[in-house]
Amino acid sequence: MRTRPFGPLDRSLPVIGLGTWQLERDDRAAAIAAIHRGVELGMTHVDTAEMYGSGHVEELLGEALAGRRDQVFLASKVLPEHGSRAGVIAACEASLRRLRTDHLDLYLLHWRGEHPLADTVAGFEALVAAGKIAAWGVSNFAADDLDELRAVADAGRITCNQVLYHLGERTIEHAVIPWCERHGVAVVAYSPLGAGDFPSPRSAGGRALAEVAAAYGATAYQVALAFLVRTPAVFAIPKAARRAHVEDDAGAGELELSAADVARLDAAFPRGRWRGLPTL
Repeated sequence: MRTRPFGPLDRSLPVIGLGTWQLERDDRAAAIAAIHRGVELGMTHVDTAEMYGSGHVEELLGEALAGRRDQVFLASKVLPEHGSRAGVIAACEASLRRLRTDHLDLYLLHWRGEHPLADTVAGFEALVAAGKIAAWGVSNFAADDLDELRAVADAGRITCNQVLYHLGERTIEHAVIPWCERHGVAVVAYSPLGAGDFPSPRSAGGRALAEVAAAYGATAYQVALAFLVRTPAVFAIPKAARRAHVEDDAGAGELELSAADVARLDAAFPRGRWRGLPTL
């Protein structure tokens, strides 16, 4: 599994990690086995949120990571309604209990809400000072939101922006990725395989994916993930609830596409014009 520096942190993370959105809908034993296999394969960036299954996914991860906590970079997210200074602290403490750990490696504001960003940042920094989180960042922030955040945060404190990014949704390439590259902030792609909307093999894009995959002895899913993480600032966290699925995702971490194949996929899946930042 390839690794690279993660934003301003003095550590590298795997280019492919583990997402857990909607994991509560899957067979629990199979999901836990998939997480174990992913960690074995180097997918040690594990992401969750208090919103996922109303806390049930954090509880599942607490069980799955028992005895493995030190092997992973664990991230969770706070809902915007809990984005006040006191609310951030209380929500984090609840997440820590569900996850059966005393600290998070990364804590994110899930999306922007009504609480002033300065208050949210103050809550994050209090958690850092208390040793309950090591770093913080945001999710679903557009470039102008990031500008406002940077105005109330000390330099080098924004670790990452987690955003929707897949072959059919490349909006972040217009402004968000360039902003993050300029300011040393990591980009984490969620739903990187389209959340059930993967290109049909009968479509022009699907045929291009299949042909590129065949040239590398890879799968279309692996090629799709490799295309997203072609940029040094970008990481991806596909959700996988089965061992075979997680093994396929992990294979993307070793795949590097040629410039010609990147250009071919770029043409097959045009990013289109800027129309605002989508969220899930």
